[in-house]
Amino acid sequence: MKIHRVLFDQLIKAAIPNKVIILLGARRTGKTFLLRQVIEKLGVGNCLLMNGEDMAVQQQLTHRNVARYKTLAQGYGYIIIDEAQKIPDIGSILKLMIDEVKGIRLIVTGSSAFDLRNRLGEPLTGRKKDFMLFPLAQLEYASFENVLDRSRTLDDKLIYGCYPELIQLKTGKQKRDYLREVVNAYLYKDILIMENLRSSDKLADLLKLIAWQLGHEVSLEELGRKLQMSKNTVERYLDLLTKVFILFKVQGFSRNLRKEIVKTKRWYFYDNGVRNAIISNFQPLDQRNDDGMLWENYLASERLKVQHYKGIHAHNYFWRTHDRQEIDWVEDRDGKLYGYEFKYAEPYKKIKSPKAWSEAYPGAIFKVIHKNNFEDFVLKK
Repeated sequence: MKIHRVLFDQLIKAAIPNKVIILLGARRTGKTFLLRQVIEKLGVGNCLLMNGEDMAVQQQLTHRNVARYKTLAQGYGYIIIDEAQKIPDIGSILKLMIDEVKGIRLIVTGSSAFDLRNRLGEPLTGRKKDFMLFPLAQLEYASFENVLDRSRTLDDKLIYGCYPELIQLKTGKQKRDYLREVVNAYLYKDILIMENLRSSDKLADLLKLIAWQLGHEVSLEELGRKLQMSKNTVERYLDLLTKVFILFKVQGFSRNLRKEIVKTKRWYFYDNGVRNAIISNFQPLDQRNDDGMLWENYLASERLKVQHYKGIHAHNYFWRTHDRQEIDWVEDRDGKLYGYEFKYAEPYKKIKSPKAWSEAYPGAIFKVIHKNNFEDFVLKK
């Protein structure tokens, strides 16, 4: 099945002379496949594709020489570098290329934000445009799923997630084996290499603890005690896990209301399947007690995709008071507040916004998102 990725048209449009397009995303989300689709559109003979993990490519590029770069680019409209973070000093190299090679168009990819962004950083200020490729978004499923399909496959997405290759797999066993391979062979790879860690055990234990606290505030001190690690080490690991696109965090919202909780954070996985692989639980929803967690994680991650792909500029939060009034997801968009409560099953009666929220933010929108009305939340602005 040929999947049309939302970023396809955006990448084509953004690839203009003497600019660098940066495509970030976790391993196995389809960056290389998307690049090949882009190359097919632009013309194979018009694109030079290079792999940053290839030693020959590294040697070719790290020897900084303008004449060599001009020769390299000759006859090509586009130079595309996959896994660019593997090339030492790549930021300065790309800057030299776009400054000195007239008309060059550069597209680079990376699976590690803490690696690639640090390497690109300051040299490319004002010369680059970033894109993020997620596991398949509901926006992308919509191109080959109708409303009935979406309803039938929802539980499958909550359990197995949305990695592109899962579409080709027919059985639950195939999907489970694939996700275990993704977690064990790919997701920890960048951190283990960059941090010179010999084992992923501590990372796995940390992720298991996070997996069981979806939708709840996480205490770094408590995590440290359970893992026999310092708070600073836990914080550093969590930061690394966000930069290789396994986790993302949401902070508490407040406009200085004294009883609001703001110092703690909630953590979510970019993909439900990865979360379930980490805790080794792929049981159907009717046989597990974490369906609410899975629903919340799914909606949070899908909302991030919509925001990114549709250019929705929002600050995302949760909201809770010390007397336990709360809202799962809050968006601050252009000064207007939108509060969303996540319920997997449609409530029997209308749920009103928390009293403290209504009193503190009388102009805010409040809505309950459940499995019978979630389409707009994951498809539209």
